[in-house]
Amino acid sequence: MLPPDLDAFFVANDARIRGELFDLLRIPSVSARSEHTADVARAAQWVADNMSTAGLRATVHPTAGHPIVVGEWRGAGAGAPTVLVYGHYDVQPPEPLDLWDSPPFEPAIRDGRLFARGSVDDKGQLFIHMKALEAHLKVRGGLPVNVVVVAEGEEEVGSDHLAEFVEAHQRELACDSVVISDSSMFAPGLPSILSSLRGLAYFQIDVTGPATDLHSGSYGGAVVNPAMALARILATMHDRDGRVAIPGFYDPVRDWGDRARREIAALPFDDGQFRAETGAPALGGEKGYSTLERVWMRPTCEVNGLLSGYTGEGAKTVLPSKAMAKVSCRLVPDQDPRQIERLMKAHVERVKPDGVTATVTALHGGRPWRAELDGPLYEAARRALAAAFDKPPVITGEGGSIPVVGDFERILGAPVLLMGFGLPGENAHAPNEWISMDNFTRGLRAVAVLYDEMGKQGV
Repeated sequence: MLPPDLDAFFVANDARIRGELFDLLRIPSVSARSEHTADVARAAQWVADNMSTAGLRATVHPTAGHPIVVGEWRGAGAGAPTVLVYGHYDVQPPEPLDLWDSPPFEPAIRDGRLFARGSVDDKGQLFIHMKALEAHLKVRGGLPVNVVVVAEGEEEVGSDHLAEFVEAHQRELACDSVVISDSSMFAPGLPSILSSLRGLAYFQIDVTGPATDLHSGSYGGAVVNPAMALARILATMHDRDGRVAIPGFYDPVRDWGDRARREIAALPFDDGQFRAETGAPALGGEKGYSTLERVWMRPTCEVNGLLSGYTGEGAKTVLPSKAMAKVSCRLVPDQDPRQIERLMKAHVERVKPDGVTATVTALHGGRPWRAELDGPLYEAARRALAAAFDKPPVITGEGGSIPVVGDFERILGAPVLLMGFGLPGENAHAPNEWISMDNFTRGLRAVAVLYDEMGKQGV
């Protein structure tokens, strides 16, 4: 049941809350673009000022990149648990601008959806926590738990300085649990707790042969073609059943068990609809697993890009001197990106044809994450979501990666709760990004109840 006093606060302040959210969304805090450096700093200060007005003590911390904002309220006392809330105020670039139905930094509500860059990823979801905290502090004068809010400005460019900041401020950021709202619900009206994230190991494979491009008539058949050699290398990475064929790749993979597979099978998911969304003629993948199992539970090895030879208009009979592929592996517990790098390098060296050299360069990596959803933290989340959405939450997975989740667990030693209010198809990194206003409204109440429940559960 929703607490009447907090619910009344949200009703009475609905117009103001929406107006403040619109103000935040109007700031073009694009972290990837140097021309927006001042806008990112302005967004950081806006977040800090809004936290201060809500009743938190807020500080803007410079980094070698964009600032990190920390808001604190520790009035619950030394004996009460401390919750760390993480979110980010930076956003993706809005291009291509001509595909937006309304300007990306001028919020607009249409058909119950709020359209703006950052509306769901992640300004809108971070703002939900800020206003839920304000409700407690304005209505009740306090919270049952101590709270630290960490809002960064570099999530969309890799969070390069967050881990070192958390390391350097480990004592001040010490907590009993971490809460993040930067994810989606499984479907409309179906509240969700995210239980897993895949990790990442990203590589560039360069194959080189002759010193320069050669005439394919004069040299073809006598000189090994790097493009063909690369194609052969890539073809060895899967077997006929869609399994990754790199020796040792699956050795550390943790089994999810029959219970998890039954829970996944019970979700309202339709392969046909999923296929239609992709525009692909058919679905595929590792034999013996459902689509959701393939996306959530199983690791992958995918070619992300290829470059070699002549690709312009018409014909040019060239034997290329080099070829390049971008290859990414999505990882699951307990795979380690550094070990996958060693396996990838050994495999490429083993299968490459004579007559070329092949170099594997690791470009980016992140560990997978999976929560064991038993215990008071997740029970508090279940109660809060059920109160706001009038139905119990489902447990979901995510095929993508959020590296900061593992950083928080590793550095702070606290369990992480991922409780998001986005929806599938919300265009988080594309034109016409949106958040459901019903989800926003219910999210405010769910998070407000969450703090109460965390106090009761002592987490």
